[in-house]
Amino acid sequence: MPNSPGSIPHHVAIIMDGNGRWAQQRGLPRIEGHRRGVETVRTMIDATKALGVRYLTLYAFSVENWKRPATEVGALMGLLEFFLKRELSTLVRDQIRLRTIGRTDQLPEAVRRQLDATIAATAHFTEYTLVLALNYGSRTEVVDAARAYAAALAAGTIQADDNSWESFARHLYTADLPDPDLVIRTSGEYRVSNFMLLQAAYAEFVFTPVLWPDFGPAELEAAVTAYGKRERRFGQTSEQLKPDASR
Repeated sequence: MPNSPGSIPHHVAIIMDGNGRWAQQRGLPRIEGHRRGVETVRTMIDATKALGVRYLTLYAFSVENWKRPATEVGALMGLLEFFLKRELSTLVRDQIRLRTIGRTDQLPEAVRRQLDATIAATAHFTEYTLVLALNYGSRTEVVDAARAYAAALAAGTIQADDNSWESFARHLYTADLPDPDLVIRTSGEYRVSNFMLLQAAYAEFVFTPVLWPDFGPAELEAAVTAYGKRERRFGQTSEQLKPDASR
C-alpha cells in the first residue's frame, strides 16, 4: 500500500558504516571510531523509539568482519560486551526487547554470556525490539535455513509440496520478526553487503554520505521523511492503489 503522509516505518534496519573513516579523518586510531559508533547506537535506540519505530535492526558484525586484523576484531568484541553490560539496565527501563540474528554461537564466550543475560532479561517486552545482527551474513542465513528446511522435510513436519515462501521463511533467523520497511546505509557506499537480502526484497533504501558516528536524529528523521513520500506498490500499479481503483 502507498504510504500516507508522515508514515513511520514499522521496522528500520541500518548498515552502520564509516567508523574507521571517521577516525582516520581525525587522525585517530580506528577503534576510536568504533567507540564513537557505539554512542551513536545509543542515540539511535532513543531516536527510533521516539519516532514510533517498533523494530530496529543494526548490522553490528558480519561474517566477513572476521577477516579484519585480529586486534580490531578483539577490540570490537570488547566494545560489544561493554555495550551489552552498559545498556542492560536501560533496555529494561525502556522495555526494549533484545534479539540477535546470525551465528552467535561462534562469538567469544564472554560476549555470548552477556548476550544471553540481556536477551533473557528483556524477553518479555513486546512493544519495541532491538535486533543486533552479529556474525551475520544473508548467504550463511540461507544456508542455515535450507539445512533446517531439509531437516523438517526429512522429519515430516512439513510436506514436500509445501513450497511457499512463508514455509521457508519460518526457518530464517528472522522467523519471528517483520521484514524491514526501510534500510539505511551510512558513509556513502551504495551496496547492501550481504545484509537481509531476502527480507529486504520490498524495503525502501536510503543511502547517506554521513559517516555512522555523525549519524544523528536529524539524519534519521530525513530518512524516515523520504520513506514517507514513497509509494510502496508491492508489484501492483499506482492505479490499483488508488482508493477508487475497485469501483
